[in-house]
Amino acid sequence: MRPEEFLRTVLALPEVTEREAFSDLTGFRVRGKGFCYLNESEGFVLLKATREEQAALIAEDPGTFAPSWASGRFAWVEIKLATVEPEELRELVTEAWRLSAPKRLAAALPA
Repeated sequence: MRPEEFLRTVLALPEVTEREAFSDLTGFRVRGKGFCYLNESEGFVLLKATREEQAALIAEDPGTFAPSWASGRFAWVEIKLATVEPEELRELVTEAWRLSAPKRLAAALPA
């Protein structure tokens, strides 16, 4: 998936805002809560996930998915844009959004 496609996917979700984060990362938030970051120059994204989802993704394809920061019940997974299946990334972005969005807003997005 190209960065432009990723941007269209993430910015199509309800109430997403984009802002500069740290280093070379662009952050994406829903109602002030971060759920993903894009490093366009290096071709990867960081997505919020559950610890179980992070472990499953890494076990499934360690060439595409790598562990990142983790705390509490959430973990972040680094995903290479060049090797991830576009439909899988769309699902993962939507799930990351749901983990951060208020319950009523998340419920308004069709499953």
